[in-house]
Amino acid sequence: MNNELKIFSGSANLDLTKAICRNLGCKLGESSITRFADGELYFQILENVRGADVFLVQPTCSPVNDHLVELMLMIDAFRRSSARRITAVLPYFGYARQDRKDKPRVPISSKVVSDVIAMNSDRILTMDLHASQIQGFFNVPVDHLFAAPVLVDFFQGAKLNNLTVVSPDAGGVERARAFGKRLHGELAIIDKRRTAKNVAEVMNVIGDVRGRSALIVDDIVDTAGTLVNSVEALRDAGAEEVFACATHGVLSGPAIERIEKSSLDELVVTDTIPLSAEAQACGKIRVLTVAKLLAKAIESIHDETSVSALFI
Repeated sequence: MNNELKIFSGSANLDLTKAICRNLGCKLGESSITRFADGELYFQILENVRGADVFLVQPTCSPVNDHLVELMLMIDAFRRSSARRITAVLPYFGYARQDRKDKPRVPISSKVVSDVIAMNSDRILTMDLHASQIQGFFNVPVDHLFAAPVLVDFFQGAKLNNLTVVSPDAGGVERARAFGKRLHGELAIIDKRRTAKNVAEVMNVIGDVRGRSALIVDDIVDTAGTLVNSVEALRDAGAEEVFACATHGVLSGPAIERIEKSSLDELVVTDTIPLSAEAQACGKIRVLTVAKLLAKAIESIHDETSVSALFI
């Protein structure tokens, strides 16, 4: 029975997929993604996958809808080509911020997208979901990884003095507390009030940051409004230096300009989402790779061994 491990990539983050393959010591699967003149996608597998254990790497990052449709077509193609098992690898899961009905007459978009992805998939491998309960939206098994081991390892090497780990909101306290425990730092929380989508007004810093190094820990940095407001609040509260880290550097709209103009010392993100040329040129942004972490998870899933050792 063929149970060959095969890794394929969509167009969303080819560099990450290649890095995963290098860590696994396997070649990237051959496929073709083209477009018709009107933008319609066309996907074709260029090798035999019958009976294979297939992993499709495709973060649903910007342009979110294009990458989501591409993933749906890829999954269907492998199902119709008789792959034994199909695992959708989503380093970044788009629509994760719409995980509940927060206003009348709105969809729970995370659930809709989860249903679509799981329709022909056998398993999901993802990283740092915006809300952990989204795992329950999928009707197939989900392996939910965290980038914390990669980020914590980096900041342990940085040896920040008198560290205070900061949660940018009440919802991120558990994440910040876990970082603080591993980095032997104190904990602080920023109390904020969001006045509109992608707009946040910082109110108070709860905790001691005066004369200390502050590390803001979040899962996503999108327009960076919350981030730069948090940085200024921490500076006003007496922080000597301010760093930030996030798993997913969405960095859309005015994010880069805001970061460059802010008093932030450095933002550390991972490569779950490929950075734009503008972001790569920003001297305040550092990128760490999660390819090795994802490769270990893929290997464990393929070998039917425990993935829990990779959790934090």
